[in-house]
Amino acid sequence: MSRTRFSPERIESLRADEIFVFGSNRQGWHGGGAAAYARQRFGAVWGEGIGRTGQCYAIPTMDGSVEKVRPYVEEFIAYAEAHPELTFLVTEIGCGIAGYTVTQIAPLFSATLDMPNCLNVLWSTSGKQTSDRCDKINGNSPLESENLSV
Repeated sequence: MSRTRFSPERIESLRADEIFVFGSNRQGWHGGGAAAYARQRFGAVWGEGIGRTGQCYAIPTMDGSVEKVRPYVEEFIAYAEAHPELTFLVTEIGCGIAGYTVTQIAPLFSATLDMPNCLNVLWSTSGKQTSDRCDKINGNSPLESENLSV
């Protein structure tokens, strides 16, 4: 039986094996929201709007519909599956500037619930499985509480 683990709502720092997953635009103009935070804090590169960039993974969310986000999420999931040595901290992608709701975006990431290297804030904030939310802080995951700010 797998245990769902969640990323913190506010990510202040990353360990060397952690990747900040955020919503971007395809052009990689990381000027606002989590994209700007990714650029300022975790090395997301201006002009790189899809995939690995710095210590981040960019998922385009600004193309106008959830269905247009889906293939980028599928690419991310394949990437995460191919890199079990990394831990991916998935933020509420698309739920800020792009204007989607957590209820619209979270189902795209349902495959990550059983992936031990994906911690996903979307499920905790959508009200699903919140009883497991503190596991990451209480020692039931590779993350240590001193690396998290929640």
